[in-house]
Amino acid sequence: MPSSVERKRIRKSPAARRAEIVAKAASIALSEGLECITLRRIGEDLEVRPGLVSHYFPSVEELVAEAFGDAATAELNALLPEGGGDTSAVDRLATFLARTSGPAWDDISRLWLNARHLRRYRPALRVRVDAQETDWLGRLTGLLAEGVASGEFRTGDPEVVAMQILVVLDGLGADPGHTEGLPAGVARMAFRVAERELGLVEGALDS
Repeated sequence: MPSSVERKRIRKSPAARRAEIVAKAASIALSEGLECITLRRIGEDLEVRPGLVSHYFPSVEELVAEAFGDAATAELNALLPEGGGDTSAVDRLATFLARTSGPAWDDISRLWLNARHLRRYRPALRVRVDAQETDWLGRLTGLLAEGVASGEFRTGDPEVVAMQILVVLDGLGADPGHTEGLPAGVARMAFRVAERELGLVEGALDS
């Protein structure tokens, strides 16, 4: 016998509903790829009408760009948090490089490859990818500049060194899931480049 009591629907604030939609899209992007994001898919996963999703994102392209930005920003904040407190610049850089090595880095590496491929013909995504690249470079440059100011690093151009490190990381992430079998001299290349360009002894960032 069917229940005469209807399940109470929880009305969420516009900000909470929008954040929920973006979070779901970002989760799909990381696990399946940006191409798998559709307004209908998000609606089904959240058990809401697709029309509700389109109310917040009239175009799926806007949602794809937002999902990528959300995932990339979350990863940046996890890998290289702003403000180091009492932690030295050397330790923060070592932690960042350690976090960008191994399986935990694979999902975001795949997402970046995916986004950089799709941005060629998705203008909204292209704008977001460019903005995220600027944010990542700025965050790492800021850390290196702090290290120069404290006397831990020696370089005349922290931004160039940050670019070099990110280029190496991008190269190592070009084939996610296949880095564990690389020779140590290749797998640790970002560490060695950073040490050389920042005036550190070899191995200083391994800890």
